Amino acid sequence: MLTELYGEFLGTFILIFLGNGVVANVNLKSTYGSAGGWIVITTAWGLAVFTAVFMTADISGAHLNPAVTIGLAAAGLFDWVKVIPFILAQMAGAMFGALMVYVFYRNHFKMTETPGMKRACFCTAPAIKNTRNNFFSEMMGTFVLVLGVLLVTLPEFQMDGMASTKVGMGSLGAVPVALVVFVIGLSLGGTTGYAINPARDLGPRIVHALIPFRNNKDDNGWGYAWIPVFGPVAGAILAALIYFTVK
Repeated sequence: MLTELYGEFLGTFILIFLGNGVVANVNLKSTYGSAGGWIVITTAWGLAVFTAVFMTADISGAHLNPAVTIGLAAAGLFDWVKVIPFILAQMAGAMFGALMVYVFYRNHFKMTETPGMKRACFCTAPAIKNTRNNFFSEMMGTFVLVLGVLLVTLPEFQMDGMASTKVGMGSLGAVPVALVVFVIGLSLGGTTGYAINPARDLGPRIVHALIPFRNNKDDNGWGYAWIPVFGPVAGAILAALIYFTVK
């Protein structure tokens, strides 16, 4: 299992390094991507998912997301004994990825004066704060993601027996899952920033709390932080329930 855990750490690191990296490229001052906008962010996040899944699918199944791991386990496709170790590896990878984004863009973080722009390079926040609606947004976005992942695991959706031997996504699943994340961002991401991944939000949020910014550091949004954790988990369980009706 150590190899699988390493795959989850590595894949989640790549996911966050590239995914949060594009947010930094767009949000921070004096980058070539400054003010690139939502299309740039959603496109790069989709490609970040593709890259991370393609690189690590044959190592660990490329869950890279506690909600995916829980959804697979709830659907009977993954051993519950491995759930906590996988989540810990994903959290560690997400935190390391967030730290590397800070190191990579450190000079631009120093030049950026708006606290919210800097925090957005680590974690999400609602466009309009409404607990019920924000939870629903994260739940339904993750429902679409995890249902897509679960359907990719079905034999009739796999090609010529080439699926990964690991329980999760084979490298062939990288393209459809990346496209699902892309469309979630374009269609559903405008309300909360579509964390749809507890490790993607909580790990970098912890890193943001620990980094001693020299100027204009925003609060860490701990009052909101539970929503991008438990909303995705609820969405994953809902996806598993729907999966049982079609498998």
